[in-house]
Amino acid sequence: MSQEKTPVTSAVRVLRAHQVEFTHHLYNYEEKGGTAVSARELGVDEHAVIKTLVMEDERKEPLVVLMHGDREVSTKKLARLLGVKTVQPCTPAVADRHSGYQVGGTSPFGLRRAMPVYLEASIAELPYLYINGGKRGYLVGMKPADLLRVLQPTLVGAAA
Repeated sequence: MSQEKTPVTSAVRVLRAHQVEFTHHLYNYEEKGGTAVSARELGVDEHAVIKTLVMEDERKEPLVVLMHGDREVSTKKLARLLGVKTVQPCTPAVADRHSGYQVGGTSPFGLRRAMPVYLEASIAELPYLYINGGKRGYLVGMKPADLLRVLQPTLVGAAA
């Protein structure tokens, strides 16, 4: 783990405001490394590392999908569940604009713009999870119950 000072991001401020108990996990970020790198660096199961994906429907309405690090989102399944024609990932520039974070450091907490949040239902059953803390190379660990309480996401079954 790198010895940098723990960042205070919008995500951290939101978690503190909601009195969430969480742990700080800094690691050496690798461009396009994704959750495989963070899981390896932290020595945790990639299934417990949750990725925050900013997507949009055919009307360009943004939404956030939280998915296990070792799983992919079936955009067809998700579109069907949401009752829209299509869902696709936003380009990095658009995702950054919607979230207020840099891709690779996007947290579902403290988003610049309010967006609906969809959570792969099996994430709620994990004993503990790791999710981006709002900066590349920084995850926060918490109990799923706290994520559910703060974000109030819609539970979905959209894994490919």
